[in-house]
Amino acid sequence: MSDIATKLKQGQNLSFEESKSLFSDLMGGKHEENQIIEILEALIKKGETKDELAGGIFVLRDKATKVSCDPNTIDTCGTGGDGQNSLNISTAAAIVLASMGVKVAKHGNKAVSSNCGSADVLEALKININQNPQEVENSIKKLNFAFMFAPNYHSAMKYVGPARKKMGKRTIFNLIGPLSSPAQVRRQVVGVFEKKWMKPFAEALKENNVTHAFIVHSEDGMDEISPFSKTNVVELKNGIISEFKIDPKELGIKVSNRENLKGKNAKYNSEKIVEICKGKLNEFSQSVALNVAAGLIVAGKENNFKEAFNNASTHLQSGKVYAHLIKLQTN
Repeated sequence: MSDIATKLKQGQNLSFEESKSLFSDLMGGKHEENQIIEILEALIKKGETKDELAGGIFVLRDKATKVSCDPNTIDTCGTGGDGQNSLNISTAAAIVLASMGVKVAKHGNKAVSSNCGSADVLEALKININQNPQEVENSIKKLNFAFMFAPNYHSAMKYVGPARKKMGKRTIFNLIGPLSSPAQVRRQVVGVFEKKWMKPFAEALKENNVTHAFIVHSEDGMDEISPFSKTNVVELKNGIISEFKIDPKELGIKVSNRENLKGKNAKYNSEKIVEICKGKLNEFSQSVALNVAAGLIVAGKENNFKEAFNNASTHLQSGKVYAHLIKLQTN
């Protein structure tokens, strides 16, 4: 085992450069399955640091099949794993943002920690999830939206896949995956399942030259901006990291039934997305509008969160989102 892996097993933190070297080996097929498990277990036991996250993101982005896109393109992607089993809020927000003129390179996978992942619900919506890089680039240019199915773009993950499956629990790859867009996006809204990861995520994204990001975790435990409680936000903007809260009450949001945010299977979740795209006002549409507002700010289209939220809400009820969804389905 390498000196770096030995250092990890002794409970020592890695530098950014050491982390890059470790992940390069992990995703280059240089470790046996049992060694990979030992390394991932050592990271979990010690607790992953911002430099270890940053090194992993750097290598995963570097080894990904690349997609070229406009520097203002954004991604809306959560870690999942918040245990809420909610509807696909960030995926719906991506569709709404595209209909508002924001370029979105959505990056995701099939369900891991819920009943329905972003790939599952987009497939149920009849949106192509298996586009090649050229098709993704064309779709973003033409319709402001494309989806990159993670297994198609991160082939180097095949070296760690069997070990992760055998472990059967969350590892550092669950954290760095959402931050490792094949489109190398510099603008991102990312939800995390635990508050402790917010600052390290911001610092890891800063290390990887991300221009503007919102890292969010709500006080009711969602990896999204919640309409039911305050949401903690760590913002990275031009190298500066700051923190604030979003209070839905200050935005005039009135919600009553948390059950209306609960997801089921892909068919059910896709039907709920179609409903709000057609203008239905409910807890789900307001959750989506909140997350769209974050996307508008990160994309540089808005500066004030309340104004961004009001614009998103008005747009959702205009019918324009459904018209855009039809275009995405026929693309």
